[in-house]
Amino acid sequence: MHVYPAIDLRGGRVVRLRQGDYAQEKSYADDPVAQAKAFADAGATWLHMVDLDGARSGRMSHLDVIRRVCEQTGLKVQVGGGIREEAVIRQLFDCGVARAILGTAALANWLWFEGLMRDPTYHGRVVLGLDARGGKLAVQGWERSLEATALEVAGKVSDWPLAAIVYTDISTDGTMQGPNLEATRRITEVTRVPVIASGGVGTTEHLRALRGLAVAGVIVGRALYEGAFTLEQAIQIVERGA
Repeated sequence: MHVYPAIDLRGGRVVRLRQGDYAQEKSYADDPVAQAKAFADAGATWLHMVDLDGARSGRMSHLDVIRRVCEQTGLKVQVGGGIREEAVIRQLFDCGVARAILGTAALANWLWFEGLMRDPTYHGRVVLGLDARGGKLAVQGWERSLEATALEVAGKVSDWPLAAIVYTDISTDGTMQGPNLEATRRITEVTRVPVIASGGVGTTEHLRALRGLAVAGVIVGRALYEGAFTLEQAIQIVERGA
């Protein structure tokens, strides 16, 4: 199990949204590369990055920042937000990104996604992002809802060669009030793909509760930026069982 500190990018800055609402943005740092270096110095091995502008517009706008993070930190980086075509995935890999996260593109063009995952180039390097509000999936920067549920899709890809599923409960994201443990548990039960939990972590007890589930990792953002606990503490709990 790994801790994935999160850097969400908007207008070149490190920000966090509350429940995916672009009107509820809080800025934490002006230099994403420096922030990534700080996470690396604290012991992180993975970094979760989201291009929020890209998620909304469908066009990634922070490739240069992502490249510099990969080149200057040594972190293994997974990136999502605005990845709508195969050429962009290849651009990210050329930047040094370890994993590309597909959400909207995969769910809106399922046949394309199926074809992509038949190519060994992408085996173990693509993450499926399942972002749910009330169980129903949301896409395009969480501004449009689908009828499909996260459980249905997680079960459908159970045997696919995905690196992971990132499951986000939108109602808890950015709140620090605790993850949706029951919904996360149900996702792990319907798929053999490793599940990374996202959304709501605000205390070390939340981290310990997630350790009790069959998840492969946890994404932590606002709690780190607001000093609820340190990344070193999170790593001790999640990765070393302290």
